[in-house]
Amino acid sequence: MSLTIPTPTLLAHQGGFGLNLNLFETNLINLVIVIGVLVWFLRGFLGGILERRRQAILAELSDAEQRLQAATSALAQAQQDLAAAQQKADQIRLDGQARAQAVRSESERRTIEEMARMKEDASADLQAEAARVTALLRREAARQAIEQALTTLPTKLDDAAQASLIDQSIQTLGNS
Repeated sequence: MSLTIPTPTLLAHQGGFGLNLNLFETNLINLVIVIGVLVWFLRGFLGGILERRRQAILAELSDAEQRLQAATSALAQAQQDLAAAQQKADQIRLDGQARAQAVRSESERRTIEEMARMKEDASADLQAEAARVTALLRREAARQAIEQALTTLPTKLDDAAQASLIDQSIQTLGNS
C-alpha cells in the first residue's frame, strides 16, 4: 500500500503559480467549522485551565510579595538590632577601657603611697639607728674621756689645783 501525498491545489499543473478559489476543493468550509467547534468547546476547558493557572500565579505573586515584605521588615529589624548591639559593644568597650584606666590609676596611686610609706619607714629606721649609734658613740666617747681623765688627772692635778677645780665647779652649779 503506497501513500500518495496530494499536491497543493494552489500550484497549477503546468508548473506555474495559480490561485484556487473553489471552496469545496480546498476544504476551507470544513476547516472553518472544525476550528469554530474547537474554539467553542475548548474555550471553557482551556479558559478554565488558564484562569486557574492565572489565579495560581497571582496567589504565588501575592505570597512572594508578602514574604518579601516580611523579609524586608526582618532585615530592617536585624539591622536595627545589629546597630544596637554594636553601640552596646562600643559602650562596653569604652566602659572597660575606663575601668582599666581607673584600676591602673588606683594601682599606681597605691604603689606610690606604699613606696612613700616604705621610704618614711626606712628614713625613720635610719634616723633611729643613727640616733642609737650617735648615743652609743657619745657614751663611748664619754667613757673614754672619763677613763683618760681618770688616768691623767692624778698625775697633773695637785691638791691646790683640785681645790680650785672643785670651787669652780661649785660656782658653776650655783649659777645655773
